[in-house]
Amino acid sequence: MNSYSIKDLEQLSGIKAHTLRIWEQRYNIIAPKRTDTNIRTYDDQDLKLVLNISLLKDNGYKISEIAKFSIEDMSREVLKISARPLNYSDQIQALTLCMIDLDEEGFEKIITANIQQFGFENMVVNIIYPFMSRIGLLWVTGSIGSAQEHFITNLIRQKLVAAINEQSNKSSSAGKTFLLFLPEGEFHEISLLFANYLIRVRSNKVIYLGQNLPFDDLLFIYKTKQPDYIFTAFTSVPANHQVQPFVNRMGKCFPKSQLLLTGYQVIGQDIVLPDNAVIINQITDLTRIISR
Repeated sequence: MNSYSIKDLEQLSGIKAHTLRIWEQRYNIIAPKRTDTNIRTYDDQDLKLVLNISLLKDNGYKISEIAKFSIEDMSREVLKISARPLNYSDQIQALTLCMIDLDEEGFEKIITANIQQFGFENMVVNIIYPFMSRIGLLWVTGSIGSAQEHFITNLIRQKLVAAINEQSNKSSSAGKTFLLFLPEGEFHEISLLFANYLIRVRSNKVIYLGQNLPFDDLLFIYKTKQPDYIFTAFTSVPANHQVQPFVNRMGKCFPKSQLLLTGYQVIGQDIVLPDNAVIINQITDLTRIISR
């Protein structure tokens, strides 16, 4: 069973630590354990309780009312809310709960309902992407473990691959050619997969080289295929001091392609771009280019 600090609960639920302390003292709604030095600690059941309270509170329930619920009452009210269309923030909370609980069935229900309600593209842009940003924050702060992060990321990856496969035979001979890759040592593939889907659904052609690609292999494919665009994401590699030389090398080696760059290592950084490169700050930047 996992152990969480009050700061972890704040990160996971969006409820401020001082609010959690007030709820504990005023309503006795949550009862943390204490270390020998009197520091609050919480387990998985406490976390699920706080996430459910957050969902109820966001849907109009008063905390004084929630405090009177038994665990069974609370579960029943949460199920009522889950049965109706939820707003984006509530969906993200529900996915967070699935991640903590390793609940694949719950994940499937949430994703299927959202695809039906919003469509696949809007679901990814408005729910999956903000959710992935939350996962990144939780991972960096140590609020979730690698098993939980791998579990939910692989489920999301499966959905993207299935959606891409549905589009695989729909590319147009009149469309542009996009080469997609991740640099050697880079394995964060979600943004690359979603770009693959977006490009295909707009009747363009994709050469998908995936993650961890050596630069010499990229250069060989470029000379063979001469793509109109090259798209890549810098999430964790190259290291900060190596990003600018890597971008410079791309500009020099691929002069006939438009370079589309995204990821934490380039967005908001002082990167000097070659004339044939642009930074993709948001999904709308990419969709505008691929829809021309």
